[in-house]
Amino acid sequence: MLIAIETLTDTPIWDRRTEVVERKGRGHPDTICDALSEELSIALCRYYEQQFGTILHHNVDKLLLVGGIAQPRFGGGSILQPIELFYGGRATLHHKGIRIPIEDLVRRTSQTWIRDNIPELNPCRDIKAHCMLRGGSSELVSTFNLSNTHNTRMANDTSCGVGYAPLSKLEQAVLAIEAHLNSSTYKHEHPEVGTDIKVMGTRRENRAMFSVACAMIGRHLISLEAYRSGTEDVKQTVEQITASMGFDDISVSVNHADNFNTGEVYLTVSGTSAEAGDDGETGRGNRANGLITPYRPMTMEAVAGKNPLTHVGKLYNVTANRIASTLVETIPEIREAECFLVSRIGAPIDRPQFVDIRVRLGGTVTLKHVQSAIDDLVENQLSEVNTLWSDFINHAVSIY
Repeated sequence: MLIAIETLTDTPIWDRRTEVVERKGRGHPDTICDALSEELSIALCRYYEQQFGTILHHNVDKLLLVGGIAQPRFGGGSILQPIELFYGGRATLHHKGIRIPIEDLVRRTSQTWIRDNIPELNPCRDIKAHCMLRGGSSELVSTFNLSNTHNTRMANDTSCGVGYAPLSKLEQAVLAIEAHLNSSTYKHEHPEVGTDIKVMGTRRENRAMFSVACAMIGRHLISLEAYRSGTEDVKQTVEQITASMGFDDISVSVNHADNFNTGEVYLTVSGTSAEAGDDGETGRGNRANGLITPYRPMTMEAVAGKNPLTHVGKLYNVTANRIASTLVETIPEIREAECFLVSRIGAPIDRPQFVDIRVRLGGTVTLKHVQSAIDDLVENQLSEVNTLWSDFINHAVSIY
């Protein structure tokens, strides 16, 4: 396997004049789709293992969310038509004469995740799941099954994974804002703040601007003035989170489309726009590192829901981020790293057809000084791809 290594010569992101970073919080319709796709994949993996001693072929990464119809109001509100989930993709539906209870797994995983993460929704009444999964093609299933009979698993797709490190100051800020606003501590203190929180961070020079879209919950607000107070607290909280991050100036806007003169504000019944205002789809939201970063290397690959044994669209995006992070953390001369991995269908997953490492070096260090260390680190990380599946099944890695 040839590992191409080159130096980054462009201006690093933190020294560029502008930058844009986005994150969709856990209640955003796209993130809901990612989460439910992944939860179904995990449930399938566990069921297959318990029943048959091995994980069988599946890729359940084609979930579509169609928003419902709701009637929010201060002090209450109601959902008039449920949110509908259309589960597409492929899975092993029968094996060794046993029918896989796929509809039950869809219902159980969707209801459990909604109950745990969007408590204002009644998962039995407000969610309607449609299982439209089909069996895989014989060619892809054969490729997958062949992998299960060898110690080295074979890629079931030709795909690309990318990663980079370290995160910029703006990227860290966007992650920190959404994480805090959706934390259990903040929710306990501010139950009026829903889980559908989208953060858009922009930077000009060292001035940061954060636009926060935050679904507010009518049941916990008695009036328009209470709503105004709630969004003002969100604004102040964001200012506090980012105050010590080294920006020269910070401006924060919360629910910028609100019109307090007409009373048209971002009020919801459940704290998510999925109840009426928006639809969602797996793979349209955050990348594997939890961010949407148009100024950085990205791939359009959906990660959630793909099988964790051989689908390189999943494995390589996580591995590429791990490689980039480990390079920066363990080799002092490397200030920044990017990693690109490309698979070839039917080839061993731990031997990509293309590995491109790009690094930014400090001082007078040249590639010659670090090339051997990079080669060893990449080889070591790739050797772990065959066992990475267990991290997914045990929720030990975040992918959205």
